[in-house]
Amino acid sequence: MPLLYKRSVRVGELIHQIVAEIVRKMRNLDTKLVTITNVKLTDDLLSCKIYYSVLDAKEDKKKIDDILKKNTKNVRYQLALRLNLRRTPAISFVYDNTNENASKIFDLLRKIEEEKN
Repeated sequence: MPLLYKRSVRVGELIHQIVAEIVRKMRNLDTKLVTITNVKLTDDLLSCKIYYSVLDAKEDKKKIDDILKKNTKNVRYQLALRLNLRRTPAISFVYDNTNENASKIFDLLRKIEEEKN
């Protein structure tokens, strides 16, 4: 029976769960503000982009970005301990601004609707 989706997608979902748990346990990070939104893993399982979003001001975004990038090696190490893979993928954290873009679009649509009336 063929698999419904690729191995990279299944491993990516597992990485998503593990990294979300690791980030939740970080001491120097206000974890209420950080959400792991997506994980994109290459088909060869050697490189991984972890997308995250922040719910507060721009100052916090910069601070959280610095903390995540400083702790990348530690997160990868913890990931290696929990994954049963021959090689742990190289990870990088990428800020996900989808929520900001969506709110801008809704604001523009609201303004257009107000101008119509």
